[in-house]
Amino acid sequence: MMKLKLSVLDQTPIRRGSTAREALQESIQLARFADTLGYTRYWLSEHHNIQTLADAAPEVFIARLASETQHLRLGSGGIMLPNHSTLKVAENFRLLEALYPGRIDLGIGRAPGGDRLTASLLNPVNTFDPEEYVRQIVDLKGFLSEDAEPGTIHQKVKAIPRIDSMPELWMLTSSGESAYIAAHFGLALSFAQFINPIGGPESIRAYRERFKPSSQLQEPQANVGIFVFCGDTEEKAERMQAVMDYRFLSIEKGNVDEAPSYESIKSYSYSSEEWMRIQHNRMRMITGTPDVVQKKITQLAETFEVDEVVIATFADSFDDRLRSYELLAGLFGTSTPAINAQLLADV
Repeated sequence: MMKLKLSVLDQTPIRRGSTAREALQESIQLARFADTLGYTRYWLSEHHNIQTLADAAPEVFIARLASETQHLRLGSGGIMLPNHSTLKVAENFRLLEALYPGRIDLGIGRAPGGDRLTASLLNPVNTFDPEEYVRQIVDLKGFLSEDAEPGTIHQKVKAIPRIDSMPELWMLTSSGESAYIAAHFGLALSFAQFINPIGGPESIRAYRERFKPSSQLQEPQANVGIFVFCGDTEEKAERMQAVMDYRFLSIEKGNVDEAPSYESIKSYSYSSEEWMRIQHNRMRMITGTPDVVQKKITQLAETFEVDEVVIATFADSFDDRLRSYELLAGLFGTSTPAINAQLLADV
């Protein structure tokens, strides 16, 4: 059995027939459960103007989930930095680090987390310029650091509260370009295989080769994120695979708020072009029974040469979502399945 660290990426999905309030309560329960199962991190994503997701403010929800757990590292996967004032992001996460020292991750990305119109409203001075993103990273590190260069704005302005630790800084990437930025600034790197299944291992290798140690991180650190659904039976896994196939195509067509059921899509007839997209999109996910999923996750970690996989799970029912995370924990030795059965009943 491979000893692999497992983490959670929670996009706070609103299940079909459910509500945003229910989705947030489910995330609270899932975080508690992941804490008892031995997961390493619990990251929250930032999305805007998408009606099937419930969390537009990870920094707010992190505070609640950290108070509900004891061992998990809580963080953003990620904060979309161009949407925000860099100083305010630094202050938010310094406050979280002060409240929960040694348990906070600040993962950053440059995607809008939605459409560009919404992004322009979130930050009216956002130019969508890659160079501006790099300047924001310089500012973020400067506001968080205690050893800013003399004469810079970072020497005059510090994020409060002043504390003796700082959140772990992670760079998120799906294109691979940000791998070079992470290496230059000495940040940890997470590759989003669940967004783009092409070029991940090469990006992480390039990151390691070019990594420059920083005051925050002396050695390169990387993980990979992917959609996973682990089912007790082949039938359950196949049904979830079919729903995910359809949903990914819908998102690509601009139907981001569609939440199909298996019954509603099981007879859908795909064109040859759609089947090509399905084959591509299946590289973004792993579905199957425990033996199949264990093999595929192990292969993924070996291909990326990482010891941590971040897992996002969608399911028709909350019980199925919990069960998938429980099965995964048992497969990779993070916890005791006999104990987990009782924990699942108590959630």
